[in-house]
Amino acid sequence: MRKQESTNAQNEANIIRNCGMAYTLSVIGGRWKPTILFGLLNGRMRYSELRRSIDGISERMLVAQLRELEEAGLVQRIIYPEVPPRVEYELTPAGVSTEPMLQCMSDWGNRLREKKGKLAVR
Repeated sequence: MRKQESTNAQNEANIIRNCGMAYTLSVIGGRWKPTILFGLLNGRMRYSELRRSIDGISERMLVAQLRELEEAGLVQRIIYPEVPPRVEYELTPAGVSTEPMLQCMSDWGNRLREKKGKLAVR
């Protein structure tokens, strides 16, 4: 953990506080959060379905990322009082509102990857 009083931590907090892009990336950035959000755009999913749909994610990482997305107000956890317990996840209205942004990012990344691939072939 980084010291909260460090210059680096203070600079990061200042940027996040004053820049919408930095704040957005602090909420949805990382390797797994966009993939989780993109998967949940298709609708409510059980934990096991979500885990199977994301290649390479560990159980520990999925739980941590879902908690962070839940804390940010993008994902809702639904617990059914059954035995064995059933847990499902779905996007909140704020989570659903990420769809155009995620789609734009995906399209941009695909175009850039394609362009870089063509340059490497030359």
